[in-house]
Amino acid sequence: MSIMYKSTRSNGDKVTASQAILKGLAEDGGLFVPDSIPALDVELETLAGLTYQETAYEVMKLFLSDFTKDELMYCINGAYDDKFDTKTIAPLVKKDGAYYLELFHGKTIAFKDMALSILPYLMTTSAKKNGVKNEIVILTATSGDTGKAALAGFADVPGTSIIVFYPKNGVSPIQEKQMVTQKGDNTHVVGITGNFDDAQTGVKMMFNSKELAEQMDAAGYQFSSANSINIGRLVPQIVYYVYSYGQLLAQKEITCGEKINVVVPTGNFGNILAAYYAKNMGIPIETLYCASNENKVLFDFFKTGTYDRKREFILTTSPSMDILISSNLERLIYRIAGEDAAKTKELMDALTNEGEYTITPEMQKCLEDFVGGYASEEETHATIKNMYDKTGYVMDTHTAVASHVYEAAAKATGVKTVVASTASPYKFTRSVMNSIDTKYDSMTDFELVDKLTEISGVKVPEAIEEIRSAEVLHDIICDKTEMEKTVKSILGLEA
Repeated sequence: MSIMYKSTRSNGDKVTASQAILKGLAEDGGLFVPDSIPALDVELETLAGLTYQETAYEVMKLFLSDFTKDELMYCINGAYDDKFDTKTIAPLVKKDGAYYLELFHGKTIAFKDMALSILPYLMTTSAKKNGVKNEIVILTATSGDTGKAALAGFADVPGTSIIVFYPKNGVSPIQEKQMVTQKGDNTHVVGITGNFDDAQTGVKMMFNSKELAEQMDAAGYQFSSANSINIGRLVPQIVYYVYSYGQLLAQKEITCGEKINVVVPTGNFGNILAAYYAKNMGIPIETLYCASNENKVLFDFFKTGTYDRKREFILTTSPSMDILISSNLERLIYRIAGEDAAKTKELMDALTNEGEYTITPEMQKCLEDFVGGYASEEETHATIKNMYDKTGYVMDTHTAVASHVYEAAAKATGVKTVVASTASPYKFTRSVMNSIDTKYDSMTDFELVDKLTEISGVKVPEAIEEIRSAEVLHDIICDKTEMEKTVKSILGLEA
């Protein structure tokens, strides 16, 4: 069956997967969604014997149905190779009753690598399939991890360039150093005076500007996105939830068909949405626990049915979740609205214009697969310390948010639970080490790195080693109101 993609905000023409990947965002500002969620066509017990690459093919062939087998295998084998520091790509580690799905073994030590390692292959293959002659400009806002993973993925890829905007004071020192030292003639990094939502809003405005699109086209450029609004990001994320079920079977931790829970730390909602899609493909997932930090807009939404971004933006030690506008939630809203594009547009317009929307009681009933939970800063740090004290296992601040929600809500169900471990503790060393013992606070960032390897027994990742003495190559800072002007300057579009 051929899967086509449509916008969440209009009933316009459907596009192929490769066209949706190239566009990134629909012309009406909506997000592309599949016209149906395909059922997995391999038996559950077969998953236990599949490698990560084989699992990726079984999932992606269904969603990216205009790609040939050869094209998909080229993309998969190019992405999931020895750039990951473990052959299994996404190991499942049992600690203190839960199964931690480690998604940080890629080049930039965060879960974004899982999709952003393959997106450049999907993008360039899509361009070839559709006869695109323009240079593709990847335009992305990041709350910390997407930026570096996208930069690493697209660096020096022919026919592409990439511009990443990040909140200047809203990412960890390691995250910032990873981005501003990125090599590649086609890479550009810009800090903005504002928060992630400001960066994301500015990027969306540029995508929606017809005037800018015309200027770009005249100069031989076209935009696409590496954010999780691009279905080329979302589809690869489904893979690791399917794979985790296969690994539980292979490790004889569950019987075939046994239901599991999944807990995901989330801000932009893409990672947990991928788990929801996996459930709808036939993976026996009982409940999806949406774990938030103190920016708990999603927790409040699942509790009340009202999404309200009119609140204080809190800078936390889990910065990749410091988000008040969860873009990917729109895909879920569209689904629970009965795929009513007009209703979805009405709600998204209300969020833009009034700062909030409330779903109908009928829509709220369709959210029974989800449970919201959150962790305060104190609870996050206590979770890191408790896990280390009990097991010697060190987790990052984002994983700790999910681990707390597991302990507070999922554990009592008695259902075996996969916790998405979204970043290496080495990415947030100061926060992690301070959680374990405040005596470490006087150390420099890289002294902390060396102390972390000493106490955890885990080797310092290459991603950290390579930035110890790396030269800063990107130092542009702009106001949040000058993002478009900055992009034009980078691309030489200024008059």
